[in-house]
Amino acid sequence: MDFALLSQRLVWSRSNCGSRGLRHALPGLSVMLVTLTLAACGGSGDGSSTSTSGTPVPSTTASVGDATAISNNTATLPANTQTTSPGNTQSNAPGTTQSGTQASLTLVTNGEGASATFTTAAGGVIDQSNTFFQPLGNGRACSSCHQPEAGWSITPENLAARFAATDGLDPVFRTVDGANSPNAAVGTRDERAAAYSMLLTKGLIRIGLPMPAGAEFDLVAIDDPYGFASATEVSLFRRPLPTTNLKFQVAMMWDGRETPTDPSSNSLCVRNVQPLNCFISADQSLLNQAGHAVIDHAQSAAGLTAIQARSVVDFETQQFTTQLVDNAAGRLDALGALSGPQALASMPFYFGLNDVIAGDYRSGKPFDPQVMNLFSAWAATPPTPGRPPVAKTAEVLARESIARGERLFNGRRFSINGVAGFNDEIGRDPVQGTCSSCHSTPNVGTHSVPRMMNTGVSAANRRTADLPLYTLRNKTTLATVRVTDIGSAMQTGRWKDIGKMKVPSLRGLESRSPYFHDGSENDIAKLVGFYDRRFAIGLSGQDVADLTAFLKAL
Repeated sequence: MDFALLSQRLVWSRSNCGSRGLRHALPGLSVMLVTLTLAACGGSGDGSSTSTSGTPVPSTTASVGDATAISNNTATLPANTQTTSPGNTQSNAPGTTQSGTQASLTLVTNGEGASATFTTAAGGVIDQSNTFFQPLGNGRACSSCHQPEAGWSITPENLAARFAATDGLDPVFRTVDGANSPNAAVGTRDERAAAYSMLLTKGLIRIGLPMPAGAEFDLVAIDDPYGFASATEVSLFRRPLPTTNLKFQVAMMWDGRETPTDPSSNSLCVRNVQPLNCFISADQSLLNQAGHAVIDHAQSAAGLTAIQARSVVDFETQQFTTQLVDNAAGRLDALGALSGPQALASMPFYFGLNDVIAGDYRSGKPFDPQVMNLFSAWAATPPTPGRPPVAKTAEVLARESIARGERLFNGRRFSINGVAGFNDEIGRDPVQGTCSSCHSTPNVGTHSVPRMMNTGVSAANRRTADLPLYTLRNKTTLATVRVTDIGSAMQTGRWKDIGKMKVPSLRGLESRSPYFHDGSENDIAKLVGFYDRRFAIGLSGQDVADLTAFLKAL
């Protein structure tokens, strides 16, 4: 399947506010394919953006008339397509899901094909009048850092385009957390480019937090290339997590800081952990996050009203995003495959589902490592004895590679060692496990209980010159550790929690590079390579290619 062959039929652009520069047509989609801007340049809801000076920055989007309907002989996309243009048009031709109900998909191309977002909202369209898209305080909206065309996060390509269109005055560029230091000079365009370099190159927001009171460790040394961090406010550079697929999240933020413990809870408690850890609900966590984000990131003195916060959370929990089209394999829900955002929306989820340590909280069954079953229908058929092998098309070979990658994800066993939050909780080091041991929620890859883990991403030996480095000393043992991010220990104050982060969702991964909390890997194959080296898995070149193909298809 060659997208370039159809480039004359459909020219696509993600708008001036964010793109990887891809301009090609998507075969296999029987819909009107157009871009989704959704206030991409800082929260305006009319398809355009406004700089801090009030000057409109036009968005280049395809209108309904610019798009081309493309059919596929083997599959029909069961969806309406929502479009936004400078005139804020919406195209909602009738479409049906497999169950016969009306559905709506919004598609965005990326380097490997196209992702799609499905909304469960009434009417099946994304409501751009929602508080999520409204500028508050310093001109930012939730959508300033959670862009639909960037996997509901932000990417360096997205940010570079917005910087170029506004000379770095788009609301996403604010010194409070967008700059490497809140004291950085931003008077000229060149100064802004330097001040926002971490945001522009890795899509990183600076999280400023005070050292926790009463911690089991002291901060004894700081190496901050930007000369700002101190015990009063350390600088932690992190990627904005996507505001989609939140049905499957129980801990909010990389370090879980918006999901505090709740001793009064009698149902949301992590088992096999002493002392017993019980938490507030995911809904309350999201309400916390929305309120704090408007104050901390949008610098709104008034904050959100209860009605506005509820509006944002309801909007966020209605969105489901996955990859839907692969350049080589075609439609990812074809021929028995179970991918796509509509299928994801219907996946079951509850607190304690298939927990890797305590098993399933409801059924009582032990942890099942066969977590992913989206592409088993694409597994290669064994050759018939006595018959010559049948020549396979490139599309079939690509599908078989994705299916092999899924089997590797579920079944390739290796030694998991030295992972705080995993080995110590199980009580064994090492433990024989698979990728699904840490990505244990079926067909999603998150955790169904709040578990923070340290796989070594923040270790000093991975530090690059653009990241601060912190030296921490245990008050009791006097042991020291150096990290670029203190992780969930910033909330708990516990030595064992240093460097721990949540396990993020794997769905829609291709749309939101770079990866890890610090944006340190910009390609999924490099992501696979990190874990291959970290755990000495011994993946072959074909294994890496298959796992990469599978992860890109999620």
